[in-house]
Amino acid sequence: MKPGERILGVEGGGTKTAWVLVVAEMPGSEFRILDHGKLPPSNLRLTTPERLREIFAELPKQIDRAGVFLAGCATEEDRRSLKEICLEIWPNAKIVTGSDRDSGLAAALDHGDGIVVNAGSGSSVTGRRGDRIERAGGWGHILGDAGGGYFLSIQALRLILREHDLNHSEMQFTTKILRALSLNNFDELVRWVQTADKMEIAMLAPVVFEAATGGDGRMMEIVEEGARVLCEYTEAVASRLHLLAPKVTLIGGLFYRDSIYMHAYRRKLKKNLPDARVTIAERAPELGAAWLATETDDHVAFHLESSQSEIENLAAALTEQCNPRSENLEKMGARELAEVFVEEEKFVQEALRAAVGELTKAIEVVAEALRHGGRLFYIGAGSSGRIGVLDASEIPPTFGVPPDLVQGVIAGGVTALYRSAEGAEDQESAGALALDERKIKGLDVVIGITASGRTPFVLGALARAKSFGAKTILLTCNPHCNHRPAAGPDNGPRGYSNLDLVITLPVGPEILTGSTRLKAGTATKVALNIISTGAMVVLGKVRGNLMIDLHASSTKLRDRAVRVLAELAQCDYKSARNLLEANDWNLRAALQKL
Repeated sequence: MKPGERILGVEGGGTKTAWVLVVAEMPGSEFRILDHGKLPPSNLRLTTPERLREIFAELPKQIDRAGVFLAGCATEEDRRSLKEICLEIWPNAKIVTGSDRDSGLAAALDHGDGIVVNAGSGSSVTGRRGDRIERAGGWGHILGDAGGGYFLSIQALRLILREHDLNHSEMQFTTKILRALSLNNFDELVRWVQTADKMEIAMLAPVVFEAATGGDGRMMEIVEEGARVLCEYTEAVASRLHLLAPKVTLIGGLFYRDSIYMHAYRRKLKKNLPDARVTIAERAPELGAAWLATETDDHVAFHLESSQSEIENLAAALTEQCNPRSENLEKMGARELAEVFVEEEKFVQEALRAAVGELTKAIEVVAEALRHGGRLFYIGAGSSGRIGVLDASEIPPTFGVPPDLVQGVIAGGVTALYRSAEGAEDQESAGALALDERKIKGLDVVIGITASGRTPFVLGALARAKSFGAKTILLTCNPHCNHRPAAGPDNGPRGYSNLDLVITLPVGPEILTGSTRLKAGTATKVALNIISTGAMVVLGKVRGNLMIDLHASSTKLRDRAVRVLAELAQCDYKSARNLLEANDWNLRAALQKL
């Protein structure tokens, strides 16, 4: 390894693909971190080669070495196949491939002896003494992975079903699960579980921990069982390696996030391995992957440089400023609070009124695209993403269009609709990949929604859309964002300058500083109402102010369809209903026969 070499470390599993780009400062002694991030999951067993290529294509291109270590990469054939894919992306780089066990071992132990216990969506225990490696667990969620997030969640779900079958009653925990998934009843939960994948189920682990911490004895039993199995595996590995006082390093999201799990594991391990030294890993596995890529036995130090300019830019956003009219919020009574909120809404009206010209143009752009076979995408994170998904979900029943015509894309996926997805918005490449998944094309329109105007997920998606020739619109509440591309990991432009349209809604600082679900959220929702409804009107989806393409899929909507037809046909309610029934509740078809 030579000074100045750029080294990429990649660690992929069922939850995410974490990566880091480092540069060698001194021969075999020090790395400086240039960039890092997270992308969608890349378990080798669960991810197609095509999808892996898409994910890897979003990583830095200008590198000298890469260490790529994925869950499911267990055999020599797996490593060769993975290396072939990597060489397609980085043909001139030196590539080292392997399992996420290897990168975890390197990050936690360097070349020393000890045991690494990994508990994320899955789980595994790996030990080393000299040149000898011993493993336990890590067989995948179908065969085991006991002690991981999937294991804990599926045990809790099975307990819910067992309680229902035996006693025909619902546990208190059932309510917590329904709330976490935004479901309404037991039957909806069963249907969700039948179609959920490994990751969707594993994401319920925090609900299990929350219930256990809150005193739910049966959930605590599940937590204890997970910790017990991991301890059992740890003891087996220590016995096979003849390690009497092993260094045991814990890695994975369950240990980092949930102290109850770490404490349960420590407590159980102490009974049979009282001299074990248990620690939490200080280095992330992707750093272990980068280290393995150097093929050096020397200890390597890592130093992360913070981007002060990014911090300062975000702090300067209008949406992050303090509102002088709400500086004494905690001293206000309920009446005064309500009056302040209502008074602040005038800034929403003013912002929307000032943006009428841009909103008009957006209606025209969207209508033209949809008329010629294009689609409309809303892209956002957090509150902005949820508002986009909400508006998109209302279009099919309201205007009778296919569900893929208007699509909402939120950072973090469906889970982020009802629970915060930390860090999901921070990667431009994740936004780009989200549009790749939806096969973006030149006929489409992409509206990026970001109150600050700086959300990387959104800007990355706009960049990708622009590269395909799609129309791009930025909707922001920050008049000071520059709408220009930031440098990517290779210091090259991302390409989201020259947007087709920027809609700025300067509603001013929020009553609660930085909480853009308030005025910014209101203005955003109204703006999307205007754009989507306006485009549908232009496309002939209404007559007067009545919906003529609505899907009469419920009692309420059938009643509405009857009333619309009765008004337009100037007939009585019963005649209108008979006509609709004769036309399979197709309102437009009924109107055409008048």
